[in-house]
Amino acid sequence: MAEKKEDNLLVPRDQYLAAGIHIGTQIKTQDMIPFIYRITRSGLYVIDIRKTDERLRVAARYISRYDPMKVLIVSARRYGHQPIRKFSELLGSHFVAGRFVPGTLTNHTSYQYVEADLVIITDPRADRQALKETVIAKIPTVGLCDTDNNSINLDLIVPTNNRGKKALALIFWLLTRQILFEKGEIQSLEEFEVPLSEFISQIQATQ
Repeated sequence: MAEKKEDNLLVPRDQYLAAGIHIGTQIKTQDMIPFIYRITRSGLYVIDIRKTDERLRVAARYISRYDPMKVLIVSARRYGHQPIRKFSELLGSHFVAGRFVPGTLTNHTSYQYVEADLVIITDPRADRQALKETVIAKIPTVGLCDTDNNSINLDLIVPTNNRGKKALALIFWLLTRQILFEKGEIQSLEEFEVPLSEFISQIQATQ
């Protein structure tokens, strides 16, 4: 029964593990307890890959309902820059990679202003300015959350390692593929021919 369930994952379990999707932190918040599978001997919390997989499907279905031109993806983390850039390129969305200029979602007179109906953030802590503005502007928000994040002011969370280069690349690659499938732009997941490598940041320095 367990094997059958694993066969239904968006990618093989080993690929999730190799990307480090499951690697959390040594801190857990109350909000993230339902998504934690176990704790290692070194005190590291491990995210349940099946929960990540489930939430990716839910998030893709949710995001696919929006006009991509009214979707904004944000990542202050450097390893998230290339994944969100590629995501936006393939789906036709807006993105902010790096510093989020205050007023981007709230100041209509700013040259940086983006009129968004949905915002996706890579890390609620690193992208706190964007999250703050989604609350003010009453914009629904999807967030990638690690074990040390809080889900306050998020409408939907995807539990995942949101710091790792390979993890962020795989998450946004899967999300892009699944959204295109939900929108009917590809008839099967096998039709998605964009290689995962195009989502991987080439930056070597950590943040």
